[in-house]
Amino acid sequence: MRAVIFDRPGGPEVLRVGQVADPKPGPEDLLVRNFAAGINRADLLQRRGRYHPPPGESETLGLEFAGEVISAGEKTSGFRPGDRVSGLIGGGGYAEKIKVHHRLAIAIPDRFSFEMAAAVPEVFLTASQNLFVLGGLSAGETVLIHAGASGVGTAAIQLARDEGARVIATAGTPEKRQRCLELGAHSALDYREDFSVPVREITSGVGVQVILDLVGASHWERNLRSIAVGGRYLVVGLMGGATVSADLSLVLTRRLRVIGSTLRGLPLPEKIALTDFFRERFLPRLESGALQPVLDRVFLIEEAAAAHQRMEENRNIGKIVLRM
Repeated sequence: MRAVIFDRPGGPEVLRVGQVADPKPGPEDLLVRNFAAGINRADLLQRRGRYHPPPGESETLGLEFAGEVISAGEKTSGFRPGDRVSGLIGGGGYAEKIKVHHRLAIAIPDRFSFEMAAAVPEVFLTASQNLFVLGGLSAGETVLIHAGASGVGTAAIQLARDEGARVIATAGTPEKRQRCLELGAHSALDYREDFSVPVREITSGVGVQVILDLVGASHWERNLRSIAVGGRYLVVGLMGGATVSADLSLVLTRRLRVIGSTLRGLPLPEKIALTDFFRERFLPRLESGALQPVLDRVFLIEEAAAAHQRMEENRNIGKIVLRM
C-alpha cells in the first residue's frame, strides 16, 4: 500500500510517497481503509529522528486517522465493515490502510467529512485529558491556553468555553488572536510580550487556576507569575525549549501542581479510558455542532513535505490534514 515514508532523518524534503506492507490486525483490531490523517508536531519530531514510535507500533508517521472499516477482528464489538471511524493510533496514519484497537475507534458524525474527522482525535483528546482529567478545570475558573491557534489550542478553547471556564489565550499574530476570540476566548494576548501583566489584571491579581502550555521553557517564568495559588500547570509541548531554572519554593509555598503528559505512550487501558471519556462527554457536542474541528488546510498525500513545512513555519490556524 502507499504511504508517506522517509529514508533518513531530516527536514520536510526527505518525505516521499512509497510502498509499505499492509498492517496485520489482531483479533481485537479493526482494519480500516484510511482516507485522511491529521498532522501533529510529534510527526515532525519523528521525521527528524527525535521521537521514535513505542515498541510494536508502525514506523510510518501519523497518530490519527479517519476512514472506513474494511474488516473487524473476532474479538471486536460495536463496528462492522463500511462504518466510518476515526481515532488515535501509535503510528501508521500516513498510509492507505491502518489497524486500530476497536475500543479506540470513534464513530464519525454524519455531517463530518473524513478530513474534518481526522482533525479531531489527537487535539480534542489531548485537550480534554489535560484540561479536565489532569487539570480538573471547572466552571467559573480561568485557564491560560498557550498556542491558542494551534490544533490543540483551538480545541482547548472550545472545550473550556463550553464547560463555563473563562479563557485567556496567547498567539503570535493578530489573525491568530482574532481566531481565538471567535472560538470563545475572553482575551487573546501576544505571547512575545509579558503576558503575565494583563493576566494578573484580568484576574484581579489572583492569577489563573489552570495553564495549558504547549510551548515550554520560554514561557516558564511568565507562567509562574500568571498562576494562582493552588494552580495546575499542564506541560504538553516543548516548542520553546525543555530546560528551565526553577525556584521550587514557589511551587511549594503556592501549592502548585506541575503535570506533564503525552498521549502516544499511554498504556492501552488508559487510552481506552480517555477515548471513552471523550466519546461520552464531548462527542455529542461535535455531532450537534456546538464544538467544531478547526481545519486549516488539506494537502494531498503527495504534498506531505509542504504540509510539514507549513506546520514548521507556524502558519497554520487549527489542524493540517493529509488526504490519502
